[in-house]
Parts: sequence; C-alpha cells; structure tokens
Amino acid sequence: MAEFSQAGYQKIRDYIEANWKYIELQDETGTAIIRLGIGDSRVTWTHTADSNPLKLQIKIKGSDVSLPKTFAISAIFDVASGGSPLAVSNFEATTLSQAIDELTVEHSLEVPDIV
Repeated sequence: MAEFSQAGYQKIRDYIEANWKYIELQDETGTAIIRLGIGDSRVTWTHTADSNPLKLQIKIKGSDVSLPKTFAISAIFDVASGGSPLAVSNFEATTLSQAIDELTVEHSLEVPDIV
C-alpha cells in the first residue's frame, strides 16, 4: 500500500478548504438550527496557511435564530442545504435565550498524516 507524501496531505487539506464551505449548528438531537457558509461574515476559516488542523468558525447571535435555542453539535457540509454531514463534532450544550446572546464555535478538521 502506498503512503501519501506531505504534498499529498496538503492537497487533501486544500480540497477540504475549497469545498467543505458550510457549517451547521444543531441541537442535542442533531436537528439543524442554522447553516451558514463561507461568504457570510459570521463564518471564517481561522487556521493559518498550510496548517493542520483546519478550523472553521461560526459566530452567531440570539437574533439570528428563534429563541430560546440550545446548541450542542456542529457539522460540516459541502452543500448549502440538504446533503450528508462530512464531519460532526459535539460541544458543551449552550443555550441562547436573548437576542444579544452570542455563541462562537470553532470546528477543527484534522487530516492525519504519518511521517
């Protein structure tokens, strides 16, 4: 079996960054609350170039959703709606109950490499 080179792993990370552009926040049961994509000012890649893991961050306010809402899961997608999650991460459940409440979630995507 062949092993990827460092350049190969970087190409995989580049592909993810170019194509996995949507982050969805869900409640404890996995029900979608809000999905936003790169291009929306509330969603940004926060890692540095050529770094691992890749980090996609979403910042929302209570005014972005109907309240109250409890958030517990982030999921990464390559489509704006529908589709299957490509990566899912649980975090400590957080409830927004007022329009001024804020939540920031950073979803890390590590592409493992063996050297």
